[in-house]
Amino acid sequence: MDLELLAKQEEVLVFDRFDEDTAWSIGSKLVGVAQAKNAPVAINIRTPDRTLFHASLAGAKPANDAWARRKSNLVLREHQSSMRFGAELKAKGKTLADHGIDFADYADHGGSFPIRVAGVGVIGAITVSGLASHEDHGMIVGVLAEHLGVSVKL
Repeated sequence: MDLELLAKQEEVLVFDRFDEDTAWSIGSKLVGVAQAKNAPVAINIRTPDRTLFHASLAGAKPANDAWARRKSNLVLREHQSSMRFGAELKAKGKTLADHGIDFADYADHGGSFPIRVAGVGVIGAITVSGLASHEDHGMIVGVLAEHLGVSVKL
């Protein structure tokens, strides 16, 4: 994916506020989109210390929960989408190991997006796991753009 586009998505998809009700709304919208596509995904919204929303849809596997944890760990560590971080590494010919990041706890595949609050910064991560990286990422970006009422390329 285009690094400039990925950075622009993060710049535009910013919340004025984010709380448990916001997590429920976003999570519910993601479930609706996933169900409409019969997507076998796990959906997780979390802060560094608590889960605000979690759903595993029909066909999702326990591995999807593990991938969601690893992708969101990366977002919470790097404050950028797992897709963008992975694309930047690939562009440099680097891997997580080159940065001293353990693949057992972190994943640089698309599907986790930072919850950025204006004037505050990154407070959590929204994650989808179960499809191809770009599809997991695109599902989140599409729902966030609709929720925030902004136009952004996928």
